[in-house]
Amino acid sequence: MRTVRVWLKRDSGQYWPSIYHAMPSPCSCMSFNPETRRLSIGLDNGTISEFILSEDYNKMTPVKNYQAHQSRVTMVLFVLELEWVLSTGQDKQFAWHCSESGQRLGGYRTSAVASGLQFDVETRRVFIGDHSGQVTILKLEQENCTLLTSFRGHTGGVTALCWDPVQRVLFSGSSDHSVIMWDIGGRKGTAIELQGHNDKVQALSYAQHTRQLISCGGDGGIVVWNMDVERQETPEWLDSDSCQKCDQPFFWNFKQMWDSKKIGLRQHHCRKCGKAVCGKCSSKRSSIPLMGFEFEVRVCDSCHEAITDEERAPTATFHDSKHSIVHVHFDATRGWLLTSGTDKVIKLWDMTPVVS
Repeated sequence: MRTVRVWLKRDSGQYWPSIYHAMPSPCSCMSFNPETRRLSIGLDNGTISEFILSEDYNKMTPVKNYQAHQSRVTMVLFVLELEWVLSTGQDKQFAWHCSESGQRLGGYRTSAVASGLQFDVETRRVFIGDHSGQVTILKLEQENCTLLTSFRGHTGGVTALCWDPVQRVLFSGSSDHSVIMWDIGGRKGTAIELQGHNDKVQALSYAQHTRQLISCGGDGGIVVWNMDVERQETPEWLDSDSCQKCDQPFFWNFKQMWDSKKIGLRQHHCRKCGKAVCGKCSSKRSSIPLMGFEFEVRVCDSCHEAITDEERAPTATFHDSKHSIVHVHFDATRGWLLTSGTDKVIKLWDMTPVVS
């Protein structure tokens, strides 16, 4: 689609487009700043086009174009406090421009195409998530940038990032169906996993005032996570040549199989303690919400007995959007969530009953 539309709510309660603007190339991403009514639109041809919307939202006036990338713009972010336009592209470049002069201030080459972009104004740190599953943190100066660190925890590509500047935590969503909460401010390297989707996580939003995370997936699921609880890290999976419960050998442990005249078993892992166990010693399933497992997962028999009903109490609520979500915007002041799907339908949700 090469059009930009602005929808206004009419007296009838229905939304109708007040602006229908044709663009020279298909639109790939956008960023809107309500205070300045500045709309930044990334295009397939690598350009970022900037517009100012009129007070009545009936007109959009072109301001400037940035020749930001060699190919499709994947993410764009306008930072009002610094008058910067941050962007990533299919050309594996992160770039930032001065929105006053239109001048390019600098760039950085990422290891893969970026699909998540967040910025912390206070520390001038930019967070970039890419298709390889890596998250890169850069420190931006007026005309140069420094690589602070990069890390990975997903088995798939990063599809969404969300930064909470108050608690100083970064949330990343992935095509591996999981969300990880990275404690950046705590400096202990804590990473908490959240498993609540059956398809890739497409978007993340954070309600600061209630400390709730909203994750939306390609499966149409909208999950509202309570982040105001003491969550636990998932344990590292332990390596062993035999079951750490009954000592039966695993199928590659030929020596023990021969000595004990026993058939080797398949290795599994308990999601609560991380021990390597056989199927017989891990026949039960349980949810472990405080570890991020809202669905039932494999646990060893002793952990299953130890998990209390209180520990099984859900820490998230699940909702079906009835369409495969590709983009999300959350308005925290009203408690409204906007989802758009592969069905080309835009839906507006009142989240106040669950985000409160």
